[in-house]
Amino acid sequence: LRFDEQVRVVVFKSEVKGVFCAGADLKEREKMDDAEVGEFVRRLRNLMDEIAALPVPTIAAIDGYALGGGLELALACDLRVAASTAKMGLIETTRGLLPGAGGTQRLPRCVGVGLAKELIFTGRQIDGEQALSMGLVNHSVPQNSEGDAAYQRALTLAKEILPQAPFAVKMGKLAINKGMEVDIASGMAIEGMCYAQNIPTRDRQEGMAAFREKRPPQFTGK
Repeated sequence: LRFDEQVRVVVFKSEVKGVFCAGADLKEREKMDDAEVGEFVRRLRNLMDEIAALPVPTIAAIDGYALGGGLELALACDLRVAASTAKMGLIETTRGLLPGAGGTQRLPRCVGVGLAKELIFTGRQIDGEQALSMGLVNHSVPQNSEGDAAYQRALTLAKEILPQAPFAVKMGKLAINKGMEVDIASGMAIEGMCYAQNIPTRDRQEGMAAFREKRPPQFTGK
């Protein structure tokens, strides 16, 4: 996906009704020794980092349970849409663990330090409406009879992104992600570098021409 120029948005959904991702298989985990557990979690963390580093926007469609590593997967995405009945939580402390695939870092950056600590310390599960109120998800929608309401809303959101200039969207994502890791002055410099890369693109010229000619732009990602 990282190198496919045709991909403009990635939506993560589950093929299992009622479950987005329930996290690690603890029966499988129980059979591992300490070294194997450490390696498993390291690889899982690397996977989440790869998802977070995808250059195009990513959307998690949470139509059911997103627990432990499942919520960490959703947190690795740029945007999250949840059914109001979905259940989310970093429940690791209820199993004698702590989040190990990015949860301790991505959740506080998403909802703030205080809320993140409360959710992780308690292992509490919350529904889609609660997640929306604390900023964990972008949208919460009533579940439908097919059980894919979040996915349908995620598709609508993806279709809002699709017409926009692909390279500009990628640079916007890069500027935000890198800028969040540094002080604001350094972030401004990062934005400037991303903007400079966008200036010579054909899409920028197309955007200006379309505005002048009062027509919809036809972006190509070049």
